[in-house]
Amino acid sequence: MPAKLRKSRTDKMIAGVCGGIADYLGWDSTIVRIIFLILVFSSVGTMVLFYFILALIMPD
Repeated sequence: MPAKLRKSRTDKMIAGVCGGIADYLGWDSTIVRIIFLILVFSSVGTMVLFYFILALIMPD
């Protein structure tokens, strides 16, 4: 049975979105956070809006 995409309850800094994505992909959460920061700076902040939308949509 495939894993479900959920916010992390244990590996969270703000809302647990990056930790949940890391758990889903089987990656280290630090790598996901670094990729997210690179995308935030390269997208002129659009990823911040995307993060908050994911924080509202993703189940706990």
